[in-house]
Amino acid sequence: MHNEITCVFSLEVQPGKFDEFKQLVAQIVPLAGAEPGTIMYEYSASHDGNTAHIVERYRDSRAIVEHVEQTFGPYAERFLSLVKVKGLVVYGNPDTGARQKLNAFAPIYLSQFDGFKRWD
Repeated sequence: MHNEITCVFSLEVQPGKFDEFKQLVAQIVPLAGAEPGTIMYEYSASHDGNTAHIVERYRDSRAIVEHVEQTFGPYAERFLSLVKVKGLVVYGNPDTGARQKLNAFAPIYLSQFDGFKRWD
């Protein structure tokens, strides 16, 4: 298949904190956009702002490690004070280094076994 890894986080936003969360995300997203190994980095939220998802796609395991250490790390404490991670599903086969960064969120790892990707 390929070395790409997709992470889907399900978050519960602390009551009354959605606007603050959005402001923090607005600081993080441009930094993630500058990472050469980050292919996709999107936030979505429920209408009431109580639930949010992040869909992240990385070229490889190294890109995950770089994102966590260089981009997310400085914001992690504030980020995690505004949301509770309810779930993480990881699609692909991250190496040990990437798994060490993700394991704090008790992920479910799913390995690809078939499929295709369309670029058009």
